[in-house]
Amino acid sequence: MSDTHIRPLHAQKREVSAGGGPLFKTLINLWPYIWPSDRHDLKMRVVWAMVMLLAAKLATIAVPFTFKWATDALAGEPVPGGSWLPWVAAIPVLMTVAYGGMRILMAVLTQLRDGLFAKVAMHAVRRLAIMTFDHMHQLSLRFHLERKTGGLTRVLERGRNGIETIVRMVILQLSPTIIELALIVAVLLYQFDWRYVATVLATVALYMCFTYVATEWRIGIRRKMNESDTDANTKAIDSLLNYETVKYFSAEARESARYDHSMARYEEASVQAYTSLAVLNAGQAAIFTTGLTVTMVMCAFGIADGTHTIGDFVMINAMMIQLYQPLNFMGMVYREIKQAVIDIESMFALLGRPQEIKDAPGAKPLDVVHGAIRFEDVSFAYDPERPILKGVSFEVPAGKTVAVVGPSGAGKSTVSRLLYRFYDVTSGRILIDGQDIRAVTQSSLRSRIGMVPQDTVLFNDTIRYNIRYGRWEASDAEVEEAARLAQIDAFIRLAPKGYETEVGERGLKLSGGEKQRVAIARTILKGPPILLLDEATSALDSHTEKEIQDALERVAKNRTTLVIAHRLSTIVGADEIIVLEAGRIVERGTHHQLLAADGLYASMWNRQREAEMAREKLAQVGDNGTAPNRNPPEVADADEDALRSSPGPDAEPLATVAATLGNE
Repeated sequence: MSDTHIRPLHAQKREVSAGGGPLFKTLINLWPYIWPSDRHDLKMRVVWAMVMLLAAKLATIAVPFTFKWATDALAGEPVPGGSWLPWVAAIPVLMTVAYGGMRILMAVLTQLRDGLFAKVAMHAVRRLAIMTFDHMHQLSLRFHLERKTGGLTRVLERGRNGIETIVRMVILQLSPTIIELALIVAVLLYQFDWRYVATVLATVALYMCFTYVATEWRIGIRRKMNESDTDANTKAIDSLLNYETVKYFSAEARESARYDHSMARYEEASVQAYTSLAVLNAGQAAIFTTGLTVTMVMCAFGIADGTHTIGDFVMINAMMIQLYQPLNFMGMVYREIKQAVIDIESMFALLGRPQEIKDAPGAKPLDVVHGAIRFEDVSFAYDPERPILKGVSFEVPAGKTVAVVGPSGAGKSTVSRLLYRFYDVTSGRILIDGQDIRAVTQSSLRSRIGMVPQDTVLFNDTIRYNIRYGRWEASDAEVEEAARLAQIDAFIRLAPKGYETEVGERGLKLSGGEKQRVAIARTILKGPPILLLDEATSALDSHTEKEIQDALERVAKNRTTLVIAHRLSTIVGADEIIVLEAGRIVERGTHHQLLAADGLYASMWNRQREAEMAREKLAQVGDNGTAPNRNPPEVADADEDALRSSPGPDAEPLATVAATLGNE
């Protein structure tokens, strides 16, 4: 799909923002999509739709004339054209048939117009929707952390609906009504006189003013009703999602009361909405009927004076009734257009939000030969007043494992986010094989790094789909081999649907260990030269953790591995351990060197070891039947094998981690 209009649209939007009403600005911004320069076929559809629109309105105006002629023929009045078509004038039935034919022609032309224009409208909807969707993925992690995902999808959904509404209401309802009113004015001047024109215009003006005032009043009521509906819906979903918690605390009555309170507000607002609608409809009917009555009274006087025929009386009634039909929708049209303009402006505002992280001009793909990573005097702050990293420098040699540890808030997870270039460093630089990651394309950078996070979130699709996400072009055999290496193939084959098993929303049908194995299989399939492990086992039990560690060791073999860790027992075999505190490196070395230094790392190790020993003691007491077997909240997880024996100097590096995914 071509994106040639993306930048011109934004520039144009800024140009028109200084003048004109919101609807006018919105139509200007939408015009490149309604009249796309690269789609001649859609342009021709617009042209033919406009031709059909004009033809349909001419047929609409012709309907009252045929009605008049049929009436005059029945009343014995002379019919236009009777001098050269006397046989037509003598047959009122043919005039009646002409009346029916014009109504059919009007309906057919209107439907042809709508059908022709539908492709134009939906193409504009699709194009702007995919532009917005793509742009959302280009915006930074900072933006997505600040916004609710549900809110973003609503912007996309409402914007999509808003475009369709604007096109349908303005081009297929408002414009035809204006054209029809202009034609009626012309006919009234030709067939009657200026008094009829003045009466009709005054009626329409008063009708529109009343509709505007009443609709503005109703919008406030509708907003209150929608807010009440949303509040009730939110409470219902929240309560049902927390079904077990409600049962734990026997809170069914309390939840019902909360829901009923919201529904009471909705009931009150709904009654007001229906009442206001009745007022709107009654007022519109009274105003229009008054105008209709005045014109018919004037025509009745004309018939009495001999200046008009009975057909004129019927004609003026038919014209006014035909005009009333589109005018009757003006309140709804105004409300829908106003809401659509707001929704589309929100979409354009999102499209106009600049990307925080962009590829540099002329950026080239990352060329990974060895996979060595270097942080050089890196500083970073999410907020300028709160620096996170302060002059951090370290290196991860090619094929080696380096772990980053430290207390909560030290900046561990920020290291991984900077390496993935979710953010750019405030100062300093990050190099991979000597290439500044800001000078290479983001897609090539991320394609060379494999990530195994603490919280694996899966797509609501099959296991095969989620594993193949690592390398989309992989064959089924490659997907299954990756699952076997991640030690999940046997589990998958036990499921009734095998690899076609649905994992549920966010993968909730799988256990934590199963989700982690899917993440590992996905990374194995990706086959990156650099591995980033962010607390990949901290949420697992000891038995599952050991199995995941074994799988991760196989993945990390011969790969440059950066481990963000909290559970220190998982990184005792790392080639180097970096200890962060308050955004600075305070210690570095191997596990044994850091224990010998008796600093922050040794203190953290001893605390975790004491916590694990306390947990084991409680477990033993529980097994003897003298106390329940449970972990107190303050007891931190630790690797049992690592606590019982320290590895020797020849121990193989472990490629597992524990990390916190907060804004460190």
